[in-house]
Amino acid sequence: MIRPLLLLAATLVPLSAQAGDAALGRKKATACQTCHGMDGLSKLPEAPNLAGQVEPYLVKALTEYRDGKRQNEIMNVVAKELSDSDIANLAAYYSRIQIDVLPPG
Repeated sequence: MIRPLLLLAATLVPLSAQAGDAALGRKKATACQTCHGMDGLSKLPEAPNLAGQVEPYLVKALTEYRDGKRQNEIMNVVAKELSDSDIANLAAYYSRIQIDVLPPG
């Protein structure tokens, strides 16, 4: 009885909610490095830092850029080609980059 319930539960989880592969995300991130850097630290003042961002937030943001719900001239074009797997992998990669937050002083 437990096996069928586990199988049913696994099929109900959407792909975008499943954990991504950080190693595959690192490979895909080469396209992001011009603005966001391979280390997730922005190289441009108008591009946000991605290092250490929360994984579900990154999935949500990239999905919204891809689907046109969130608007940015560059990101809408770039994200349009991303699959759900690409998004999960990129989110896994950038969210796992460790950053140090130091108070001013």
